[in-house]
Amino acid sequence: MVSQVRRQPLAAQAAELLLARIRAGEWPLGHRLPGEALLAAQLGVGRSTLREAIRELAGKGVLDSRQGSGVFVTALDAGQDWDVVLRGATIAAVIEARIAIEAEAAALAAQRRTPADLRAIRRALIGRRAEGQTVAAHVDADMAFHRAVIVAAHNDVLTQLFDSFLPRLRLAMIDMLELRPVRSEEADHRAHEQLAQAIADRTPTAAAEFSRTHLSALKEAFT
Repeated sequence: MVSQVRRQPLAAQAAELLLARIRAGEWPLGHRLPGEALLAAQLGVGRSTLREAIRELAGKGVLDSRQGSGVFVTALDAGQDWDVVLRGATIAAVIEARIAIEAEAAALAAQRRTPADLRAIRRALIGRRAEGQTVAAHVDADMAFHRAVIVAAHNDVLTQLFDSFLPRLRLAMIDMLELRPVRSEEADHRAHEQLAQAIADRTPTAAAEFSRTHLSALKEAFT
């Protein structure tokens, strides 16, 4: 028997019921939902409430309302809020995601970087080596370097993904470095110099490898 809405707010409840039926496999990916009149009757709501529920699920990427064609399933579940996902993730998981993003970004940067990009990378490289920095200031300078590399890839999606990691990673880096400073600041800085040089030399494979090696070592420090 089809469940009906019994509590307020009606649109939110209707959206939950629709999502539950999608999760249960009643409507596969790409499938068109039943007509508005039938679906509203099944849920026990008016058409305006149903439309609001569909708009809510469309905003979450689950449904797509196509004028003249109907409403189609575009995802089998609502994605979690990105901030919530990151707050619940381990630092190792975040760094693994950084490896995937930054290694590719480094390769792209080596192909696409402009003279202005190189200047920004080199300024950030100098900034992370400034003497007398607090741990927090050093972490910020390091993040500025990595962000400059990603910006040089000229891919807005990669930049936005990196920016979403920053708050979660920054605090963890500060905590770790206060307890366990890097074994060799010189070796750490040299790894960043090698990455910058590979980008300057337009060698994508080397740039990706330097990025991956550095971040893999960072991951090991957290585990």
